[in-house]
Amino acid sequence: MNNIRVHPAWLTTAVSFVFLVVVWQLLVTLGRYERFILPGPLDVWRQLHIVAGDGRLLKHSIITLSEVIPGLFIGCLVAAPLGYLLTKSPLAERLLSPYLIASQAIPIIAIAPLLTIWISSVYWSRVAVATLVVFFPILVNMIVGLRSVPPELYELMHALKADRGQIFRKLEFPAALPVFLAGLKIGATLAVIGALVGEFVQPQSRGLGFLLITARQSFKTDLVFVILLTLAAMALSLYGMVALLERQVLRWKLHS
Repeated sequence: MNNIRVHPAWLTTAVSFVFLVVVWQLLVTLGRYERFILPGPLDVWRQLHIVAGDGRLLKHSIITLSEVIPGLFIGCLVAAPLGYLLTKSPLAERLLSPYLIASQAIPIIAIAPLLTIWISSVYWSRVAVATLVVFFPILVNMIVGLRSVPPELYELMHALKADRGQIFRKLEFPAALPVFLAGLKIGATLAVIGALVGEFVQPQSRGLGFLLITARQSFKTDLVFVILLTLAAMALSLYGMVALLERQVLRWKLHS
């Protein structure tokens, strides 16, 4: 067992990426696919240079990111207090839970057009779609985290005559934080999907969603691949930022 070498994560990722690119190129070469059906890695790389060089990729990426981050923030701002309310109030849980659960049966692509009717601002309608996508996973994780607190610890806090605010700060918040941050990591990736759906519904010459629609309509599949890779990189970056935050705020748990 001592002879097993553990490779760093970045090396494993790099090797898997190279393997994926090689398989991709072999598939294109052996299948003799046309460029508009399945472009090769070099085609996508050339297209990346074109859209990065003329500023289009950066321009549309910034617009999409400016919708993703507020959507994620507002989703957290609404879901976390509501999760606390549902955990602490059986009446609120009985009243709201059926509607919250039923809302998840409706695809976001069906709700998005309604938001564009109700919200006159194109920007805020897109943010609203991202918020809705983020909301439920964070809400559920907040509830799970609060309900994971052992009853014995509540008894101990009551024996120490702690008030509700002290119980939240000293017990509930630290206990719920790991599960809440796990939900936030999921939300960080879903927010990108939500913003993209909003841009599909409101394709007004801006955002990666608009660029994706125009690329698809003009059969520029290599540009479609560039946009998809950009969206993946955006989601991974947001996930990594939340993971870094998690590592910092939960340092006490890692060393315990």
